[in-house]
Amino acid sequence: MQTRRFGRTNHMSTVAVFGGVVLGQLDQSMANIVIQQVIDAGVNHIDIAPSYGEAELRLGPWMPKIRDDVFLGCKTTERTKQGAIDEFHQSLERLQVDTFDLYQLHAITTMEELDQCTQTGGALEGVIEMRAQGLTRFIGITGHGMQAPALFIEALRRFDFDTVLFPIFPALFTDEDYRRQALDLLDLCEAKDVGVMTIKAIAKGPWGDREPHFHTWYEPFDDQETIQKMVNFSLSQKLAHICTVGDYRIMGKVLNACEKFEPMDAAAQEALIQEQSERELIF
Repeated sequence: MQTRRFGRTNHMSTVAVFGGVVLGQLDQSMANIVIQQVIDAGVNHIDIAPSYGEAELRLGPWMPKIRDDVFLGCKTTERTKQGAIDEFHQSLERLQVDTFDLYQLHAITTMEELDQCTQTGGALEGVIEMRAQGLTRFIGITGHGMQAPALFIEALRRFDFDTVLFPIFPALFTDEDYRRQALDLLDLCEAKDVGVMTIKAIAKGPWGDREPHFHTWYEPFDDQETIQKMVNFSLSQKLAHICTVGDYRIMGKVLNACEKFEPMDAAAQEALIQEQSERELIF
């Protein structure tokens, strides 16, 4: 699988980042199968969080064996300094590791949440303290909503975050404001040497009132041909790495698409965006 430099971390991360959320609803035996599948695909970057159900506990038994071979990122949804510190140490224990490579403020979706995290006594202070103690090397920020690019441009003005994580998929780029802000954010990340992870690459639309038949926040495309196009689109955005899907039944298809990634030229990207123009956006 191709690798790309992950910003100023200097880690050559595979274009696929293992999204640990997929482990949250699995028992240990099934989780073992998924983790082995990811390792066999050559993925060398893991992203996980305590908010992902039992995911940390499922990955924990593997970490003593693979820790030296992977870049490990974790997250906090706490908004206060002490809350972030407490959750940080809980994750270390559950994952059976001594340090993280990256620790992120997770799911920042509003300016109010950004204010809470960056004010005196906020979560960012706690993560900075953990970095000062040598418990994480880098600090990042993640978000899922339509405001994520604009919020992260502001976040990078307030603090020199090492990484960002936000959604990129073709239907989102039918929204001119989102597209402009996302491209502006990518330009800023390039200028500041910030690592970039993207999510929801294979998003088809929201579940709405329907019963979800995959363990994903959104309805995903599930055929290999379309997944390949969607992965090619997301990975054709500069700096981007893709976090893998949240359902083990599609994991192999996404990994396969990442292994077969081919850059998509501007004309093909525009055509795909137009194909998705009727889809409902996912907030």
